[in-house]
Amino acid sequence: MSQTLIGSTILAALIGAASIGLVGCGGEHVAVGVGVPGGPPVCPYGYYEMPPYNCAPDGYYGPEWFVGGGFIGAGPWYRGPGRFYGHVDHALDYRQGYRGPLPARGAAPAPNRAQFRGSAMHDPRGHEAPRGRR
Repeated sequence: MSQTLIGSTILAALIGAASIGLVGCGGEHVAVGVGVPGGPPVCPYGYYEMPPYNCAPDGYYGPEWFVGGGFIGAGPWYRGPGRFYGHVDHALDYRQGYRGPLPARGAAPAPNRAQFRGSAMHDPRGHEAPRGRR
């Protein structure tokens, strides 16, 4: 076989494999991936902004972290506005001593959400807001 024919065959196989992976990715489908390497954790109330990106408990994030009921992300998967700072509840932050239960990845949210009580502000990477932004 010639080099051109081998290269064309490999290219066709790669295009075919990519096409199969894209089937069913229309707007009406919901992607659910638990523990997919490189993808954000699938958590009912968002996930902490720092590794190991565990699911955050209900009430850790303030309402501005959610758009249309969906979490806007944190850490490397943040997909919200630039220079964003949102409210968080330090009482539910494992870095601040919280040792209570955490939801499992892939868990469904409770029918009634907890009332948010936090007053701290973080950026999407978990850094505290500057004094003028609090």
